Amino acid sequence: MTTVRLLLRLVAANNWEMYQMDVNNAFLHGDLEEEVYMKIPPGYRHTHPNKVCRLRKSLYGLKQAPRCWFKKLSDSLLRFGFVQSYDDYSLFSYTRKVIELRVLVYVDDLLICGNHSHMLQKFKEYLGKCFSMKDLGKLKYFLGFEVSRGPEGIFVSQRKYALDIVTDTGNLGCQPAATPLEQNHKLAISTSHVLTDPKKYRRLMGRLIYLVHTRPELSYSVHVLSQFMKKHRQDHWQAALRVVRFIKGSLGQGIMFSSSADLSLTVFCDSDWSSCPLTRRSLSAFVVMLGDSPISWKTKKQKTVSHSSAEAEYRSMAAALREVKWLRKLLKGLDVEQKSTRFFCDSKAAIHIASNVVFHERTKHIENDFNAVRDAVQAGLIKLHHIRTQDQVADILIKALGRAQFRNLLSKLGIHDPHAPT
Repeated sequence: MTTVRLLLRLVAANNWEMYQMDVNNAFLHGDLEEEVYMKIPPGYRHTHPNKVCRLRKSLYGLKQAPRCWFKKLSDSLLRFGFVQSYDDYSLFSYTRKVIELRVLVYVDDLLICGNHSHMLQKFKEYLGKCFSMKDLGKLKYFLGFEVSRGPEGIFVSQRKYALDIVTDTGNLGCQPAATPLEQNHKLAISTSHVLTDPKKYRRLMGRLIYLVHTRPELSYSVHVLSQFMKKHRQDHWQAALRVVRFIKGSLGQGIMFSSSADLSLTVFCDSDWSSCPLTRRSLSAFVVMLGDSPISWKTKKQKTVSHSSAEAEYRSMAAALREVKWLRKLLKGLDVEQKSTRFFCDSKAAIHIASNVVFHERTKHIENDFNAVRDAVQAGLIKLHHIRTQDQVADILIKALGRAQFRNLLSKLGIHDPHAPT
């Protein structure tokens, strides 16, 4: 999904055309390389009841079917002249002089974009000869994402999906909540009674996890509530319903991928030291912006216990660095060169540790992360900047905030709601 968001941002910045195509019965196109046999179908008249059929083509339900289909599709794209990305195998690029085409594959759905109308049409005709295809026209609805385009850029939301969540939980007539979670919640140490049927809770959490693809402000709430899938209590269910009530008040909220020509990477990373009352592990979070649009974000509990807040911030910085290195390689394959990436962190101690080539008592527990971040700073890959905690965008991904601060950080994150009253 990060690649989808990144590609949408590039399309908006370059003012490219973007289309969607769908393959009919995709898995039936794959060619089997293994010997696979099946029983003769019921009702088929035959004189040899002990014989079986050997499959020549893949069928739905075979473990090999997805792999066979993707190989058949990728071979067709390579024959046309596309080059497969090593950083995301579902991304293909075609470059000839001034002509640039991009194809992003998600099973049987294809996003096709480029700067040359005639070449795009020629490529679509080529795909139509190779497979049974449906041309869905300009991109409007993809994997539950509603896409609209204007002079300001491309706006992506999951309004219908969010409305289905609110409707299915019976909260269509509820009072909307101002924030996803209450401040200073004690969900991890709740002693309320355990609910016996976990299916309803798990279903809701699974749907909220998918909603996070266009709603980064829900990342922290979903991270916290997802920890109780196995054994959830009444308080956890009420907290999940509060998230639904927040969604009810912002159904059309989504991301605006602006048409700005600025394609530089900016990172906001933060941590909440020793935030888990059960394990005392810290929480890491980062947001990566391409220009002024968010394309990648994550909230995750750290693997080990940090001995200080500086150490927790440093581990968060190292996690964000790994994402940035991958994004820089992906952008380079798309002919978008990056200069030094700006890192914004609200811990001066972590910045000093990364900037000074000294191994001392405060860094002996984080040697691997220390070396990675330090080397990136020395190589000029990243530039560290201090930011006030009040302006730290990633703060919305690591804790439950009050209404005023939540709204303030949400406005800086590039999130818009065109349906909100003015």
